Amino acid sequence: MRLKRFLLRYYPPGIILEYEQSQMLKTKSIDLLDLKAESDIDPILDEIVRKEPLVTPNRTDQVRQLIERLQEKLAKPDDHKFFLFKVLRAHILPLTNVAFNKSGSNFITGSYDRACKVWDTASGEELHTLEGHRNVVYAIAFNNPYGDKIATGSFDKTCKLWSSETGKCYHTLRGHTGEIVCVAFNPQSTVIATGSMDTTAKLWDIKTGAEKNTLSGHSAEIISLSFNSMGDRVITGSFDHTVSVWDVHTGRRIHTLIGHRGEISSAQFNYDCSLIVTGSMDKTCKIWDAATGKCVGNLRGHEDEILDVVFDYTGQFIASASADSSARVYNAVTHHCICKLDGHAGEISKISFNPQGTKLLTASADKTAKIWDPKSGTCLQTLEGHTDEIFSCAFNYEGDTVITGSKDNTCRIWR
Repeated sequence: MRLKRFLLRYYPPGIILEYEQSQMLKTKSIDLLDLKAESDIDPILDEIVRKEPLVTPNRTDQVRQLIERLQEKLAKPDDHKFFLFKVLRAHILPLTNVAFNKSGSNFITGSYDRACKVWDTASGEELHTLEGHRNVVYAIAFNNPYGDKIATGSFDKTCKLWSSETGKCYHTLRGHTGEIVCVAFNPQSTVIATGSMDTTAKLWDIKTGAEKNTLSGHSAEIISLSFNSMGDRVITGSFDHTVSVWDVHTGRRIHTLIGHRGEISSAQFNYDCSLIVTGSMDKTCKIWDAATGKCVGNLRGHEDEILDVVFDYTGQFIASASADSSARVYNAVTHHCICKLDGHAGEISKISFNPQGTKLLTASADKTAKIWDPKSGTCLQTLEGHTDEIFSCAFNYEGDTVITGSKDNTCRIWR
């Protein structure tokens, strides 16, 4: 093995090692999830050298400089205020979803008008219209971190794979017998997962468009799916009150997470793949050990259905959004509720951390989105102007741009 170069990853903090082995270029990451601006670098450096044979003594000064750069990024004040940049009258029917590519240079919108549109974030200009579905385009995703492909899942029971650069359709993935309501790429961009109202999920080969596996076992529609960061596991959340953990290579079910008393609305791995968080219509979230499938924590407090739940990038905090018009932030280790986010006048359907973990974004049926301090629960800003329910929202990779999608048929860019 020969080290070629180091690459920095700001969110979550880490150093990527690019190395050559058997004449093949490979990468591995040194995750620094606990790094703080004030952390002592010496013990961190000692630990890296002890564990990672590619980091030889003559490379330690270089690694120290990289850690210092990560700390500089973490120390930057985050007092950004958002202002409306552009209103995109994106579609002739209500939107279903919005999503950024990894860099935030482009984003996509899906709609009931059967199309997906690709937009340039900097200018707000439409780049491509992805047409061909015969029903609602409900689920959309970029193949991040690459961002050169887009998947669209439709009520026409098909998923289409597109070039984000040309708008060309590579494959139409056929096989489901019910509407497709969720799609996801694995982080390596070799596999697409689709979840359907037909109670199954399917794994597809990106290069050929061929079906690799059908994940059968749920007794009701699959509403949520997510890969871990290694790409070797995928989880499916279902209206049958359970979440299943699957082996991507074999299609075998490894665990069934049983314990919720209502439909699952959301399920996600933390960054290091050790934990899974699930949100349910039973008003609770649960934390599960990903290796054993055992429930290790119950997050209570909401008075109505949980509609969304997420980890921050480091996996140390969890945020939940509810139909009770509030959101909550929990410590992922102690399961203690850190704060409650009160201020919306309607259900909150979407919640997300910014990449730095210093802000939360919520989208509500009250026609507003709000920016929050996740430590204190203070509302820092209200994004107003939509004339109907906001159902989707997202930060870009730097956390300095927000998009909001509404049932008023528009998407707004905030900077």
